[in-house]
Amino acid sequence: RVGLCVLCGLPAAGKSTLARALRRRLPQRPGWACALLDYDELIPPEAFGPPEPGVGPAEPSPLLPRWKRSRRELLQCLERFLRAVVTGGPLSAPATATQPAWERFLACCHGQGLLSSAESDAAAGRSWTHAATSRPLYLILDDNFYYQSMRYEVYQLARKYSLSFCQLFLECPLECCLQRNRLRSHPLPDQTICLMARRIEMPDLKKNAWEQNSLILKSFDCTSEDNEQIISLLAAALENPVKQNEENTEQKEADRAICAASTVHQADQTCRRIISQTMKDAKDKNIPSSEMKSLAEELNKLKAEFLEDLRQGNELKNQICIQNQHSDPATSVISSFQHEATNVVNKYILK
Repeated sequence: RVGLCVLCGLPAAGKSTLARALRRRLPQRPGWACALLDYDELIPPEAFGPPEPGVGPAEPSPLLPRWKRSRRELLQCLERFLRAVVTGGPLSAPATATQPAWERFLACCHGQGLLSSAESDAAAGRSWTHAATSRPLYLILDDNFYYQSMRYEVYQLARKYSLSFCQLFLECPLECCLQRNRLRSHPLPDQTICLMARRIEMPDLKKNAWEQNSLILKSFDCTSEDNEQIISLLAAALENPVKQNEENTEQKEADRAICAASTVHQADQTCRRIISQTMKDAKDKNIPSSEMKSLAEELNKLKAEFLEDLRQGNELKNQICIQNQHSDPATSVISSFQHEATNVVNKYILK
């Protein structure tokens, strides 16, 4: 049996302290094997630096920031590990992850006692240690995981391989995190932590069924290694692994809401650019300045109507949308808006 335990919270909230405590505690009392995946060690510091000066075509996804690519690679390495443990097959590198990312992951597995010392090379066939296969294994993922979507990616792995999944969210006052962070040898900028505090998404146990196995803990409650509440959560999750074909209507609705918000944002940005260009064209065609304000108001009102249609999922009555019914909603809205904006500006031109 394998469990994935996600630690999340602001930097300096106490996650690493709790992770190390669990690493010592779990093999002793419950008798589980335990390994710690520290994202600070598995993702290189340079991934959070400025963008590369010239990203070549060999990169996996030049449009993604390096830190996002590094997280994706780490998730791919973790999946290869889980697949090998569950199926008993060979442990081999994912095709889309870089060699340094895979080597860092292997070094972590070796350091955590999951791979035998003879398997530190890059050979395809790998040997698990007795600790990794003889008893239940918990993988503790230590990271901020401040977006719900970051944690949901780990949950999807648990569902794919019928593993256990749980979350420990450490709630710590922002000022306390800032003070602790300043005492570190390599502190983060205050503004980074403040920005994360504004964006962090706590587990929503009422809304998301997949977050039911979660604890929201005050950081000062997590210093004891004998926290029965945490052990009980881990045990309950281990006894109830996620089902592969588990239907989750609530999460589907949440996923649709996230997707819809992204689509509306994309359409809004594009419509703004269309309005800007349309106003420039109108000025070039000598529309009187006295009418430019009315034109702008009409275009913005039109944009609001189209975005509301998109947000509500209403049928767009425009013929252009009917022609584009096989395209995605944002593309249809943008095409329709472009058409209507042209009609609006033509009214002013023909006056």
